[in-house]
Amino acid sequence: MITLFTLEIRYEQDVVQSRQRTRELAEQLGFETQDQVRLATAVSEMVRNAFQYAGGGTVEYYVEGTPQAFLVRIQDKGKGIPHLEDVLDGRYTSSTGMGVGITGTRRLMDIFEIDSLPDQGTTVVVGKTLSKRAPTLTDSQLQQIRKAVMARSPQNPYDEIQRQNQELLRAMAELRKREEELSQLNRELEDTNRGVVALYAELDEKASSLQQVNELKTRFLSNMSHEFRTPLNSVLSLSRMLLARMDGDLTVEQEKQVTFIQKAANGLSELVNDLLDLAKVEAGKTEVRPSAFEVSDLFGTLRGMLRPLLAEGASVALVFEEPDGLSTLYTDEGKVSQILRNFISNALKFTEQGEVRVSALQTDRTVTLSVSDTGIGITPEDQERIFEDFVQIESHLQKQVKGTGLGLPLSRKLAELLGGSVSARSQLGQGSTFAVTLPIAYPHVTELPELSQPIASLKAMHLPILAVEDHTETLLIYEKHLQASKYQLIAARTLDDARQALQQLRPAAIILDILLDGQSGWTFLQELKSDETTCAIPVIVITVIDNEKQALALGADGFIIKPVERWSLLNKLNTLISQGKPQKLLLIDDDPAYRYVVKQLLISTPLQILEAANGREGLAMAESEQPAAILLDLEMPEINGFEVLDQLKHTAITQSIPVIIHSSTQLDAEAQSSLAAQSIAIVSKETTAQAATMAQLRDALIQAGLILDEENCYA
Repeated sequence: MITLFTLEIRYEQDVVQSRQRTRELAEQLGFETQDQVRLATAVSEMVRNAFQYAGGGTVEYYVEGTPQAFLVRIQDKGKGIPHLEDVLDGRYTSSTGMGVGITGTRRLMDIFEIDSLPDQGTTVVVGKTLSKRAPTLTDSQLQQIRKAVMARSPQNPYDEIQRQNQELLRAMAELRKREEELSQLNRELEDTNRGVVALYAELDEKASSLQQVNELKTRFLSNMSHEFRTPLNSVLSLSRMLLARMDGDLTVEQEKQVTFIQKAANGLSELVNDLLDLAKVEAGKTEVRPSAFEVSDLFGTLRGMLRPLLAEGASVALVFEEPDGLSTLYTDEGKVSQILRNFISNALKFTEQGEVRVSALQTDRTVTLSVSDTGIGITPEDQERIFEDFVQIESHLQKQVKGTGLGLPLSRKLAELLGGSVSARSQLGQGSTFAVTLPIAYPHVTELPELSQPIASLKAMHLPILAVEDHTETLLIYEKHLQASKYQLIAARTLDDARQALQQLRPAAIILDILLDGQSGWTFLQELKSDETTCAIPVIVITVIDNEKQALALGADGFIIKPVERWSLLNKLNTLISQGKPQKLLLIDDDPAYRYVVKQLLISTPLQILEAANGREGLAMAESEQPAAILLDLEMPEINGFEVLDQLKHTAITQSIPVIIHSSTQLDAEAQSSLAAQSIAIVSKETTAQAATMAQLRDALIQAGLILDEENCYA
């Protein structure tokens, strides 16, 4: 710390002198004029307080710190400030105005410290940091500043007052100038605002006009399409009648002419249908009718529908890849089919040889249906134009195949209507791929179909699993995962739904999402674990965020990051629900050799294998041992497997035991349907490969609720 100057405050003129010295030192230290005035004003205010309330004191000017700061310490030996906290908070006022100077000084300074003790006095330190752009002052430079200031004699107090008045006038002039600039800026802003308002009004008017034009166009297309359909249908019907010779033979020329008429009418009918569909979509009158369906069933329908488009002996193959492991879709099947028909028919039109391949790929919450071909391809500059209305790309095949130019634009609009999108990739001369990406469940669905089963309709042999999840597609995935297992899904899309379900039943486990719409899954988890009636129910937190530690700390029994695999979910449920229970598997089979084979296949699992050599023995052991699951053969003497299964399901003590049919019996459709309704799975003995047999048994055992080692679950 380098002390620059010390001043004793004994008389009133010393207050004026403190102001002078502060300004002089601030000037020597390189502060700008405004900061000089701020420092001088703040110091004189604090010195005046010391003189007025304490009868005097000392003022010490010094420089210290890194970066350097100009500091002034004002110290007195008065009675102190009794209400300092109230003064600093601006809550205290008095007839003398005490406190106004302190709060004002604190606002003016970069550094402000005050310490006041009753009957011991008050110390105030104020200051400002030197400019960062200025070089650091050395000790010798500070000593020179000290000598220069001390060499100056104090000015006349009246001169100081005059200078203070001049500073005030300059400040007022500066404020007046800024006020005029602000007024000018406000006038300019008002002019700009008027222009913006006028521009918006013009845009609104044009938008309204365009909307009216668009509505007129849509209405015209819709009305025109309807008006065209009647005569077109008549033309097509009459041409078919003529070509069928219903009113006599036609000459060769007449047949050729009627054929031309029929082709033209078919083309016009296709155009009218596309125009009508497009008009409906643009007018917002297309109704989405979501339903649950399998992609494999959709592909099968399209395969039969589009095969006639392939000419006999054609060099183009239409290949549908078998979709594997896809979730059930819940969207408008008719519109998805229409999109794919457009893609496939275009691919067949513009592919001379090779293949057109249809495939499907699922991500977490979407499915992408793709149509790839080995056709002529599309240039990069045309790949966006093909989605414009009536646009058809010129090629040597375009003259041979006729179209409306509306199929792809309509497909894109239908995909957007279903909450999805359409994309295209192509390379000239090598082929194209058109794809539609759709959410697994239509996003605007209001109810979950056939998912939230009424509590009263719970199946006796199935354990209820309460899933608290607000995404419809995720619930559909859970429903798919739990199919053909010992579990039954109870869906709750809100916490209120979950609480209501818990009042009606006790689920075997709860699947809980944390990121619920507008609700906290963490709060519900704490609520479950703090309630005596629900604290023992296993809770699996399944979410997209990796916060396993927090979930387990709040009482969760398991944690899985989305997307969740079927076997991972089933094995986690089995582990939590069946932990501590004996893992007994009862084999009911009259063939000792086959019982031995099964035991060898399951030797590395933690299962306790029980054996029954016939149906009667198996029923007795099922009642006495209460196994976790039963592996049942159908062909046995005395009591066959069908009779055993029937007795198991009609006996109270055994009806909830999961049964896996393990037999070589050839079953017709009716028998398979009947057995599927009463058992968890049907596994054939005919599989010769040990790995395949083990995989089938593994899947069936996990579906039945048994806990297997991790290596057996995912081998």
